[in-house]
Amino acid sequence: MSTAVPNQTASSAGTPPAAVKTGAYSPSAEAIREKGWWKAHQWLVLRRLSQLSILGLFLLGPVAGIWIVKGNLSSSLTLDVLPLTDPFLLAQVLATRHWPETAALLGAAIVIAFYALVGGRVFCSWACPVNMVTDSASWLRRRFNITSGRAPKRELRYWIMGAVLVVSALTGLVAWEWVNPVSMMHRAIIFGGVVAWGAVAAVFLFDLLVAPRGWCGHVCPMGAAYHFIGKGSLLRVSARHSSQCNDCADCYAVCPEPHIIPIPLKGKGGALPVIKTAECTNCGRCIDVCSKDVFTFTHRFDHRRD
Repeated sequence: MSTAVPNQTASSAGTPPAAVKTGAYSPSAEAIREKGWWKAHQWLVLRRLSQLSILGLFLLGPVAGIWIVKGNLSSSLTLDVLPLTDPFLLAQVLATRHWPETAALLGAAIVIAFYALVGGRVFCSWACPVNMVTDSASWLRRRFNITSGRAPKRELRYWIMGAVLVVSALTGLVAWEWVNPVSMMHRAIIFGGVVAWGAVAAVFLFDLLVAPRGWCGHVCPMGAAYHFIGKGSLLRVSARHSSQCNDCADCYAVCPEPHIIPIPLKGKGGALPVIKTAECTNCGRCIDVCSKDVFTFTHRFDHRRD
């Protein structure tokens, strides 16, 4: 059994009724022993393949001259047919009082429909390359038992999202794209540049030293926008087999939003086992690291509890 809980405080992370444990540790250790390496990492590996494959498709054009996808994660065109537009980018364009092209409207509608079905913050865990940066920072915090820092209130990202739209309206510019770490990471990988890589490094250091899991869940306005999109999504994680829980706390250690786990897991007040909150990124790490297979992917109407 693993010997630690996440570095967040009990108030911010929803510490489970297990004894608080300390020290560097691997939340996957027990799952590896019980299920094997692949079952303890399958969703993590699939997420990395998804993120790297998306980056690879964008890189094929400038690197190899194979233009399967043109653009970036904010606005792209696949095979010269399929437009995809980040809804937050579209909102900024509309705030500037410039009417977007029909392709941009269609692209945003496709993206909204997809993430409304599978979960808005699936973008954050399965597509966004910055997730690899913040996950690395989280891993290092556990590895070196870094307990400093405190994440800001989650409402901050909504205030930032509103402020970006106001600035876009006042300046006539798509404000967030000037500082968006997602776009800057794309530019850094393709073209390099001190400023672009500096922005990526700043996000990494912010999560490592200042605010544990702070960027994606507390600051990023893109994540806030996808949070709203995924409020009623069909795909959900459920603590269906909660009776098997041994309070090891490994799920809390790896979850980017650990405060969402206790109520569905423990069934407090007759709560259902399905994690319906849009803050869940559907990353699947709780499924990976649970040696008792408490968690599973299902749909939001699956209320079974074993």
